[in-house]
Amino acid sequence: MENEHLTVEIEGAEISDLYPRLIALEVEHDTELAAMLRLRFSLLLDQRGTWSILDDERLRIWKQVSIRAGLSEADEVLMTGYITHVRPHFDPDPARCVLEVWGMDASVMMDREEKLKDWPNKKDSDIASEILTTHGLTPEVEDTGVIHDEALSTIIQRETDMRFLKRLALRNGFECYVQNDTAFFKKPRLDDPPQPVLSVHFGGETTVSRLSLAVNGLSPANVAMFQIDRSSKEVLEGEATASELTTLGADDAASHLAPGMNPAQVFVNRTAATGTPEMTTLCRELYHQGAWFVEGEGEIEANQYGHVLKSRQTVTIRGVGETYSGVYFVSHVTHVFTDDGYRQIFKVKRNALRPSGAETFERLNA
Repeated sequence: MENEHLTVEIEGAEISDLYPRLIALEVEHDTELAAMLRLRFSLLLDQRGTWSILDDERLRIWKQVSIRAGLSEADEVLMTGYITHVRPHFDPDPARCVLEVWGMDASVMMDREEKLKDWPNKKDSDIASEILTTHGLTPEVEDTGVIHDEALSTIIQRETDMRFLKRLALRNGFECYVQNDTAFFKKPRLDDPPQPVLSVHFGGETTVSRLSLAVNGLSPANVAMFQIDRSSKEVLEGEATASELTTLGADDAASHLAPGMNPAQVFVNRTAATGTPEMTTLCRELYHQGAWFVEGEGEIEANQYGHVLKSRQTVTIRGVGETYSGVYFVSHVTHVFTDDGYRQIFKVKRNALRPSGAETFERLNA
């Protein structure tokens, strides 16, 4: 067993005096959302009619907050950001009165002002680097390749910076998120070494307390797009009929089609592109979205696992049969701290079934 530890800092100072009032803490990481935190404090009414901590200046909106947590020697920065909501709840029973404090990571500062702006003759990655730098973040940006020539089409921003970057990321198959002082605009890393293995019904090595999986045969589909070239008036075509992502297993969705059964087909419409390369990129990334046809949701007792499970990375799951054991991509983790201990609620997804043969199923204590 490992020893859980947790540190909460507001405006750079640890709130040690508030720990006795802290009932629960949650930090949520999701590949499609900003990182979020929820603190829940007990409210006590003293003899003078004053509610403890309710007037504490530290628990005000837009205060900077940092959460660090870990097991034994580990100390992970789960989140840095800002308090965005403060919610006192008063119950007829004074013992049930609580104060909830919610927060989001630094990307919230990029989602407060809608803008109308043109971005001529730039790659999506150029735009991302420029926007992220203006917000004081260190950009880690992967090149997108296609330059949007203003003679054909100019990218127009009609939303906040964060929503705009999310839109650009989606059409490139990228992730866009902020982690501490660094902002990322890049493809998910499926080839990196997986996190320590998760074990289901594995005797004394069991680390997962519950797990549910679902296979969706309706989501995978070939994607195609047609468009008239504004200059030549020719019909342009883009399509995607195979994945370029790393396949996390032996059998992808296409291998499960019955004999004589064609893949589903989707046509992109009401979307303009600057040419065939951009059309092909869009089709490919829509294809990739549908290729994640296996999803799962589960829970870990952190003391049993001995590690901080992270989203946006892969993890190997064993003990669920040959069909379902293998490498999964972690799309969501909620870190929950209460008096009962440290739990991690997670979601995973996979674009294949059965092991490929390259997996390592041994549990390594790192």
